Amino acid sequence: MSLHIIKLCVGAEDVEDLRAWQKARLAEKRRNKEKPVLVHVTRMTPTRAAEVLDGGSLYWVMKGHIRCRQRLLDIEPFVDSEGIKRCKFVLDPEIVLTRRRERRPFQGWRYFDGKDAPADAKAADEADDDMPEEMRAELEALGLL
Repeated sequence: MSLHIIKLCVGAEDVEDLRAWQKARLAEKRRNKEKPVLVHVTRMTPTRAAEVLDGGSLYWVMKGHIRCRQRLLDIEPFVDSEGIKRCKFVLDPEIVLTRRRERRPFQGWRYFDGKDAPADAKAADEADDDMPEEMRAELEALGLL
């Protein structure tokens, strides 16, 4: 069973917003002749990085629900220009929709055991682009989805 990381996706309204932001960031890196790699910078470096990199993903929580994940390709500790230790989560550019699962807010990131991770959304009816957010949340709360 893989070990994952879960994190709040601050600033993104939904999965499409995250996709657009990441696409723009990659385009900016290409314009600046930088290596076009997606990274998410965080303060704490996982002590269990080897376990996470053995098939783990970063699960994104948006508006109180786990909505998607991205495979973690690497974890790179570094020291920023102010001398503060930080960490880069290097992400696969593919964003995989997951079945929604409610998740209360928390600070930073947390380890997320594979047995607790929601399944990937495989059918079109599990994707969130064809149903209003409020309707889907209500149907899930009633146990109909």
